[in-house]
Formats: sequence, structure tokens, C-alpha cells
Amino acid sequence: MADHDDVLMYPPQVLRQYAMLADGERGVIVGPRGDFCWMCVPRWDSDAVFSSLIGGGGIYAVTPEGPFVWGGYYERASLIWRSRWVTTSGVVECREALAFPGDPRCAVLLRRIMAVRGDARVNVICDPRPEFGAHGLRSPRRGDDGVWRTELGGLHMRWSGAGDASVRTTPHGDRRLETNLEVPAGGHHDLVLELGDRPLTGRHPDADRLWEATETAWRETTLRTGTIADRDARHAVAVMRGLTSRGGGMVAAATTSLPERSGAERNYDYRYVWIRDQCYAGQAAAAAGVDELLDDAVRFVSARLLDDGPDLKPAYTVDGGPLPDQRSLDLPGYPGGHDEIGNRVTHQFQLDTFGEALLLIAAAARQGRLDDDARRAAHAAVTAIERRRHGSDAGIWELEDRVWTHSRLICAAGLRALAGAVPDDPMAERWTGLADTIVAETVAFGVHPSGRWQRAADDPRNDGALLLPAIRGAVPPDDPRVRPTLEAYVEQLTDDGYAYRFRHDERPLGEAEGAFLLCGFLLAIATHQQGDDRQALRWFERNRAACGPAGIFSEEYDVTQRQMRGNLPQAFVHAVLLEAAARLAGPPCGHTGAAPPR
Repeated sequence: MADHDDVLMYPPQVLRQYAMLADGERGVIVGPRGDFCWMCVPRWDSDAVFSSLIGGGGIYAVTPEGPFVWGGYYERASLIWRSRWVTTSGVVECREALAFPGDPRCAVLLRRIMAVRGDARVNVICDPRPEFGAHGLRSPRRGDDGVWRTELGGLHMRWSGAGDASVRTTPHGDRRLETNLEVPAGGHHDLVLELGDRPLTGRHPDADRLWEATETAWRETTLRTGTIADRDARHAVAVMRGLTSRGGGMVAAATTSLPERSGAERNYDYRYVWIRDQCYAGQAAAAAGVDELLDDAVRFVSARLLDDGPDLKPAYTVDGGPLPDQRSLDLPGYPGGHDEIGNRVTHQFQLDTFGEALLLIAAAARQGRLDDDARRAAHAAVTAIERRRHGSDAGIWELEDRVWTHSRLICAAGLRALAGAVPDDPMAERWTGLADTIVAETVAFGVHPSGRWQRAADDPRNDGALLLPAIRGAVPPDDPRVRPTLEAYVEQLTDDGYAYRFRHDERPLGEAEGAFLLCGFLLAIATHQQGDDRQALRWFERNRAACGPAGIFSEEYDVTQRQMRGNLPQAFVHAVLLEAAARLAGPPCGHTGAAPPR
């Protein structure tokens, strides 16, 4: 449980005021008072060592003394964050990062306090508490080198740069390290905190070398320039890289239990790799020319297909393992929500993931990046579609099992894309024939009397997912069902420039759930495909503004209150923003199963 004093000093903030650091293996959520309020160690789905974000224990804070106004920004194309505070006597910045790329077994947190104008005086608290606050510092020891070392809850800690810190016992009997630092004008002071599941031996790391290596690693990513929003596109790539482990898996978000709707029992754990999200990321990377992220996505998805075939799960841990079942931590939770870890999605079947996998692999083939494993994985996905396409599934939104229109059409899109990308494959003609058959079967039940697509045979409503079949090439852009679907969607499921998934009930759209940013960017792509660049830009610009100063997006956006909702940063939103920024920079190019001209 969080210490009462910490709750008063570092209360939960609205989501737009948080930034994120990440190194591929775990992430840190940073609050406006310099508080690291969320981090899991050693990996994304491990127990948290800083969990005050959801009412648990543990915090690592660097906070200016006296009154201040907060701000901050990311350094170009990286997740190196600079907290910036304007005080009554000067300006203080704290340059912050996880050493990148990350070590899967040890997190290295870098903090450089800089006196930009005037002397800087800051208070520092170092209080990691593993297992969501269950364990505190046992017996921290300061060596002759001024470095603090200790073990806590099965983890090992080393903290350098805080030789003057002292051990304080809280009213609850917990121990933590505290210090006050003064940095002269124009100077800086480094803190390096290491937390890992193995002993930290040898000399403590040099801060300058860690910063240099981290800067160099972030500069290595390439992005094809010429999108309609290069700065945001570069930032989206950085977020996606930060969420992607060395095994290729990209977690859906860094956090758990941040509510999508206050008191609505919609709190989920997104610290896992969703196959669909991974495919979206790979397709976006292909469109923007980010080969590293495309290769990561293909590698991870191919491995899961080769292992599981028709039994492919919707989501996995970053090392390809099964998700733990959902359970509560008995913590207060983020205001309006409650704490949950684990996810029940592993018990679902989602047919469209096979179509998305084929679209991803086809994108790799068009870029000349198709290896033997991916080719074999594609054949496994086709076999799975053949075997399981007649049954029901949970669909893109992970709802009740039905014969969803979108699920089938995306499988057809994947088959067409694969056949077009590897026309020399002896099975290519068969794939095209199977796609034709699936579309014909879907038309028999999935077309509304008005001529547009509908969600399912027993559900005549429209849905944001139904924009995807034309975008991905299940049917051509001039198919007679495409424009009626798009026009009806704009009329029925958008408001004030934002888009929603589907209509839950008779309530106004924004009362049932927040605007769904994925749908907003898909709408921009769909409108561009139909040749209406003016409206496409309108949808794009409106939705890319639905973030905070750090430029990170959550899944939903409360339009009335202009607030972010749900876990953050939501990887698939950044992915589709990146794809839209690349697509809208070129002319309409039919379905976007093919990359626009470079």
C-alpha cells in the first residue's frame, strides 16, 4: 500500500499529464512532480516495484523545492524525456530515460538533474517496493564508494549518485532513501538506479557512458520522411520501439487497470502482446519504411503461428508464453477503477488474427523481407482459416462469440494480399479462390438492406471495424458496399470530429464509451482511399490532438472532458497514426495492402 505522505505529495493525475520511459523490456510512467509512479521489473508483466499509480507502494521521485510550474518534452525520435519545472527562482530540468536497449534482467534508470537557470534545489525519494508494495528496503548499505546496495523481494538494487542520502523510516515502519540535492547554475548531477533479478556485481556504471549509448541506440532507427506529420510519426516509432522487446513482441501498453470508464468495470491488463496489435504495428512500419519494427512483428507473429497453428491465442507474454488468468491485487486502484492483473483474452478465439497475420507477412514480402519461417507461418495461417472460418469467434472487440462480418472479410483480405505479394507460390491461385469464396459467403449474411456492411447476420449495426475490409483489400475501393458503409459510419458513429466503435445502446455516443482513436485514424485512411483528402486530413488532425503534452495516446478519449481514458500508451493507436501519416502523404492507392509509392 502507498504511504499516506506519498499519496498527499504525489496524488494520481489525469492521464494527459504522464510521460513514459521504456527500453523494450519494461516501462516507467512519469508524473508531473517528477514521480516514477509505475514500473514492473524485470519485465513488462512482472510485479511492479513502483505502483502508486494504482494505489500500491513504491515511488522514485525528483521534485523541485518550493512552488513550480511543470512542463516537459521528448528529445527527437526517442523516449528520452525532459521534465521541466519553472520555479520562482529559476528553471530546473531532469533528463530521464531507461538505458536503451534494455537488459531483460535488469532495469537501469537514468536521471540527470540540470540547473538550466539559477541554482537547482530538489528533493529525492528512492523507495522501490516489489510485488506492488509488499516488500520494502530491508537493510540498505552505503559502500565506501558512496553507492547504495540492497536486496528486496527477490530483486537486487544499486543506486549511485546519492552518497549523501539517508535512510528514513516512515510512520508505517517502512524504510526508504531520501536526500536533498543542490546543483549550481549551469551544472548537472546524475543518479543511476539499477534494479534486477540477479546480483549487481562489478563497478557501478558510468552515467556519461550510459547516456551516450542510449542516445546512440535511439538514433539508429530509420524513418522514411515525407509523412504529413513527421514529428508525430517519429514519436510514434519511438513509442513502438520502446514497447517492443528484443524477442520482437510489442506489448499493447505499459500499464494495467487504468479505467476506460469510471466505475464501469472496464479495467484491463495490457502488458502483453496482442497478435492483432503486433500486425497493425508491422503494417504501419511497412508503410513508413521502418524495417526494424516490421521485422520484429513478422518474427514474433511467425513464431506463434508455427508453434500454435489453428490454436493461435489472441495474446501472449513477450517471450511467447501464455497469459496468466485475471486476478485482483486488493489495492485501491487508479481513481474510478480497480486493480486487475492477468487477462481472460487467452481463452478466446479470434479468427481475424489469421487474416491480419497474412496481411503482415504479405507486407514483408513486398518489402523483400520474407524469410522461410514467415513463409511457413503464412501457410499455417491459411490452413487455420480453411479449418476454422465457418465457426464463431470473439471478433476484433473481444465480445461474445458470433459470426462477425469483419473477421471473415479480413481473412479474405489477407489471402488476397498474400497471393499478390508472392504470385510465384504454387498455392497463390488457391488463396485467391478461397478469398473469393469467403467474400461471397459473407455477402450472404453480412450486408444490410441499405447496401452497407453490417456487423453480423444477427446484428444490423455499423461498426468501425467495417472500414477495414476495403482499406485492406478484401474488396476493391469501388465495391458497391464500401461507400455506403463509410457514409453511414460517419453519420451514425462520429461526433465533433471523433469516431466511435459501435453504438452500444440508445445513449449518446460519448456516454456509452469514449471516442476510439484507432477508429478515428482508420476513418482518415478510409476517407483518403475514397479520394477526399480534405476530410481525411480533418479526421487525422482531430484525432492526433487527443493526447497530452508528452504526445502519448490512450485507447479512448473523453470528448466532453477532453481527457484520455484507459491504459497508456496504447500501442495500436500510435501504429495507426503512423500508418495514416504515411498513407495520407501520397495519392489514394487502392487498398492499402500495398505500400504507397516511395
